[in-house]
Order: sequence, then structure tokens, then C-alpha cells
Amino acid sequence: MASFFEQLKQATAVKQQQLLSAAVIAQVQQGQISKSMYIAFLTQAYHHVKHTVPLLMACGGRLPSEQEWLREAIAEYIDEEKGHQEWILADIAACGADAEAVRKNEGEGKVCPAIELMVAYLYHQIDRHNPLALFGMVWVLEGTSVGIGGQMAEKIQQQLNLPDSAMSYLTSHSVLDHEHLKFFESLMNKVDKSEDQQVIIDAANMVFSLYHDMLQTLPVYSAQDAA
Repeated sequence: MASFFEQLKQATAVKQQQLLSAAVIAQVQQGQISKSMYIAFLTQAYHHVKHTVPLLMACGGRLPSEQEWLREAIAEYIDEEKGHQEWILADIAACGADAEAVRKNEGEGKVCPAIELMVAYLYHQIDRHNPLALFGMVWVLEGTSVGIGGQMAEKIQQQLNLPDSAMSYLTSHSVLDHEHLKFFESLMNKVDKSEDQQVIIDAANMVFSLYHDMLQTLPVYSAQDAA
């Protein structure tokens, strides 16, 4: 029988492919990138990344004693993930955009409905259903980052001629998440209850859908951007 990690990949492949087929990803791969698109992406990244540590803490606090091994893993994740939202704000500022508007969730810095729903869904699942739902989000973000993050970062930086100081979030995550994904795979293969496994699969499919919806809100590249 396939490991749970392999089952998770197979059970979420359709939604993952839907996310990867978003028009904005094809445009980036073709070098059709505008600074407004990149800043809008970073803005929405900030609005979910700022919740990563609080979500991990909430998940850790809800785990039963027999999942102490998982709580220890969550402590490692927290150590790795803390402060990453500040990297994103620094990238936004380095692009010449208003990082404080993003921090304050104002104007063009506001969270989009899909990310707001994604974060609310995860808190709800942790609080009211099963805290392991959080690992559905981890699979979406780390799996996608490893799959296309490095390539995307390279193309964005080249096309927009951005300094390294504007790329810290994307470049660091595409490297960091290779190691994270191995760690994640080892954790998932220890999850042996079918109800826990299904919760992770369902959460991953939901997050893939909502993340795709966020990508659909980003400004698309136009002839004006090429001018």
C-alpha cells in the first residue's frame, strides 16, 4: 500500500493542477511579468504568512497527548517560520510599494476574499474539527514552492530587474522548502488514522482551491506593461 504522503499527493493532484493552470503562472513562465502583479502577490502572501505561526501554535495546543511527536515537529516549524511576514514587507518596500498599507490591511494592501477565507477556514478546522487540517495548508504551500517557486523567483527577478532585497521571501522559500518537504513527508507517513488522513486531504484540496482563487485576482500582464 502506498505511503500516506503518496496518497496525499494523488488525492490532491487535480486541485494542484488547477492551481498550476492559473493564467498568472503561465504568464510568469513566459516572462510576461509586471511589478504590479508581483507586489499584489506579495501582498496576499503577507496576509496568510502572518498567520503561519499563530496557526501552528493553535494546532500544537489542540493536539492530544498521543500526538506529542507532532507537537515537537510543530515547535520546529515555528522556529523556522517566525518573522517571515517581515521579509515580505521588506520585499514590498524594496519594490517601491507601500508596505505599511499592507501591514495595516488598507487600500491596495488589503487582503483578498480568498485568502481571508483560507485563513478563517484553517482556524475553524483547528478549533472546531481536527487540528491536523493545518498540514493540508503546509502541503499546498511547501509542495508548490518546491515545484515552481525557484523558477518563478528567477524569472521575476530577471524580468523586473529587481535587487536581491526585493526577492527574499520567494528565493528563500524555494530553497528552504526542499528540506521542509522531506521533513513533511516523514511526518505525514507517521499519520496512521484514516480520519486524520482524510482531514489533511480535504484541507489541502480546499486550500488549493482558495489559493487558485487568489491567483486569479492578481493583475494580468498587458501590452501596456511591455511598453
